[in-house]
Amino acid sequence: MVKICCIGAGYVGGPTMAVIALKCPKIEVAVVDISVSRIAAWNGDQLPIYEPGLEDVVKQCRGRNLFFSTDIENHVAEADIVFVSVNTPTKTQGLGAGKAADLTYWESAARMIADVSKSNKIVVEKSTVPVKTAEAIEKILTHNSREIKYQILSNPEFLAEGTAIQDLFNPDRVLIGGRETPEGQKAIQALKDVYAHWVPEDRIITTNLWSAELSKLAANAFLAQRISSVNAMSALCEATGADVTQVSHAIGKDTRIGPRFLNSSVGFGGSCFQKDILNLVYICECNGLTEVANYWKQVIKVNDYQKNRFVNRIVSSMFNTVSGKKIAILGFAFKKDTGDTRETPAIDVCKGLLGDKAKLSIYDPQVTEDQIQRDLSMKKFDWDHPIHLQPMSPPASKQVNVVWDAYQAAKDAHGVCILTEWDEFKTLDYQKIFDNMRKPAYIFDGRNILDVAKLREIGFIVYSIGKPLDPWHKDTLAVA
Repeated sequence: MVKICCIGAGYVGGPTMAVIALKCPKIEVAVVDISVSRIAAWNGDQLPIYEPGLEDVVKQCRGRNLFFSTDIENHVAEADIVFVSVNTPTKTQGLGAGKAADLTYWESAARMIADVSKSNKIVVEKSTVPVKTAEAIEKILTHNSREIKYQILSNPEFLAEGTAIQDLFNPDRVLIGGRETPEGQKAIQALKDVYAHWVPEDRIITTNLWSAELSKLAANAFLAQRISSVNAMSALCEATGADVTQVSHAIGKDTRIGPRFLNSSVGFGGSCFQKDILNLVYICECNGLTEVANYWKQVIKVNDYQKNRFVNRIVSSMFNTVSGKKIAILGFAFKKDTGDTRETPAIDVCKGLLGDKAKLSIYDPQVTEDQIQRDLSMKKFDWDHPIHLQPMSPPASKQVNVVWDAYQAAKDAHGVCILTEWDEFKTLDYQKIFDNMRKPAYIFDGRNILDVAKLREIGFIVYSIGKPLDPWHKDTLAVA
């Protein structure tokens, strides 16, 4: 029986290995992690991450050919293929601080693999890593090999949270990069054979190592660039009276452009986009490509601008102050159908409002109060380190109240902000919400999911990103 071990039981490692176990019943899959609490959650009734369909997959395989364990060294030693899916946070100090990826955890994993291995292994990069990381890993393994042979492959993930299980069941493509040597090609074929259990062969793409590593960064940079492009247009739409939804629909009909990732919003979030672009910027700078680096920097600048613009619109609408005013925040996760809050725009919006002394009442159906308080207290990039190295949970902020009901969040509020596009927010009784709010009552739709005309009929003053402005807002133009 082929044995696979994945180091890292997070958003990538857990779901990916669960689906491999489901689709490959003759392969034994072990997911290992140093976090005792995380492994306990994977083995329990309440999984550590929320992802539609994941629980069903795990329950079908767990204990049969899918195992979650903290016994890292034994599982690595026994494995034929070792996936490494550890954190690659942005460096916060030293060379490349604020841009470069910190490969501390990757290097530790590589050294541990070298220490415990007693047989030849295929080591697979599953984390998003900088180009040429494989070369560094090869050097560590080769210099500590004790006659054991290693082949390094790059197999980046292209999952979208909220649809990760379906993405794994039916991927656009599986990308495998390896050395262009007989041994490298043999390793590529071994990993292809795993995916071939359910992925059509024409969707399994093979490249050299460097192309595979760069393709992941490039894919995320291109997707983020589309979001920043439409968000830049949303500001122009508001200034001219155009409707960004209509503009997006019109340009999306061009088959060369297509409709995906053209929804204007308060900004992109998630664990990958900003981090990968910063990494790309750093690599460009290191290779003397200043103009290319500046181009990708602008994608992040526009994203920050969009969040700042949203906060400024809220404050300027409310007579240039939200001090002491209750603002309801509906949605804290970075997108619907996930509990993930990494780099969510809600953090920056909430911090901006708290900076003006607002009182926040926050509701999200999948994010806990502890997570919200942690996110609002953490420094930038702290979230990307293993949880035992993150700051301890802070005392609850008196300005922040987390509730488990949208109506409670909005009761006696001056304004409501929609920051995650949860379906339930589309069907709330907004007449009831209006009746229980202070007047004038404001709604700031950061996801463009509400019927603006109906809300205005009820009596709300509505701001929806990229839509023609309410007369109220035309007199209170906010520039970030």
